[in-house]
Amino acid sequence: MMTNLPVSKEVLLESHLPGLTLLFKGKVRDVYDLGKHLLFVATDRISAFDVILPEGIPGKGYVLTQLSIFWFRWLSKIADAPETHVLITDFEQFPSECMPYRDILLGRSLIVKKAKALPVECIVRGYLSGSGWKEYQQKGSVSGEVLPEGLLESDRLPHTIFTPSTKAEVGTHDMNISFDEMKKKIGADLSEEIREISLSIYEKAADMALKRGIIIADTKMEFGLDPETNRPILIDELLTPDSSRFWPLAEYVPGTGQPSFDKQYVRDYLLSIHWKDHMPPPHLPALVVNRTRDRYFEALKRLTSSV
Repeated sequence: MMTNLPVSKEVLLESHLPGLTLLFKGKVRDVYDLGKHLLFVATDRISAFDVILPEGIPGKGYVLTQLSIFWFRWLSKIADAPETHVLITDFEQFPSECMPYRDILLGRSLIVKKAKALPVECIVRGYLSGSGWKEYQQKGSVSGEVLPEGLLESDRLPHTIFTPSTKAEVGTHDMNISFDEMKKKIGADLSEEIREISLSIYEKAADMALKRGIIIADTKMEFGLDPETNRPILIDELLTPDSSRFWPLAEYVPGTGQPSFDKQYVRDYLLSIHWKDHMPPPHLPALVVNRTRDRYFEALKRLTSSV
């Protein structure tokens, strides 16, 4: 899928690219304005419960970028697949103003289209976990969609469900919303179209991942409007450990939380020390950092067979 790039064990918490215009910093990505296009730089920052933690995970930005490239390329081969914001993935084809920063950008950056991001996150669930499990315990539903009684934590759902949320600013929480609320935010026709695209991508990707020993329990996608066509396009990342729950198929046992190839290990550590998200974030022990790194790279290896 890609050439074997050396992955530094140095942690990139933020990028500094003099001469390039920094547009904004997200939870993970630093975004630069290149004029007609954008430069996405995936750092090694890690967030949990919508709070950025002091330590990063070495190589995490590399994994996120390479997995996104893998999935975007996979998507391009599927009939009726949506357009995406990805323009250039090969650093050697980047604009000349990026070339002085090869050591920083190689393997962890993309050139993408500019798009007007829609104010919703498109979450697709095939299994009952996370905030969906919490809501189900309280209400018997997820984002307003009533589910059968008696489901267990991590159970496979009777059918794939679409559960949108708000897109919150850094440091604030996303909130689950109903599909009707989504339609009020961005319009009924656009909401219907994006829901169908999201469900289709998830179901096809989940089938493919199962063959490689990974359950994609759920995933989050983001869409924007192409300024030239006003049509929805996929933006941000796609089917990464930051935007999805990846579980090892061989260890799957419903009725409890699952081992995972994502940042659940960090969440579990924070829960174990009873950290509350309104408190200053704690430092992560080296063991937590290293084991989280191992999980991210294992996901990349299993899905792409390239590491």
